[in-house]
Amino acid sequence: MSGKRFSLSSKPVRDSVAESWVKGEGEQSSSANRLTARLTIDVTPALRGRIKILAFERGTTVAVMLRELLEREFEKPADSPG
Repeated sequence: MSGKRFSLSSKPVRDSVAESWVKGEGEQSSSANRLTARLTIDVTPALRGRIKILAFERGTTVAVMLRELLEREFEKPADSPG
């Protein structure tokens, strides 16, 4: 082992902007803070391809596009809470 010694500097100052980014509190904070549940479905490779192409053409993601579709299809009744 060499005789070199390394000194450790003081602890870095916390950066709140960096910490919020790491925690995912950036642009998507409204969707990230909502409670979510994962839903898995089986589709044919051809259907998956068509969905991905349509999402790309619309400039969105498959997840966002399908969430919007499901929201439209399964609207909450006017008298239901939440």
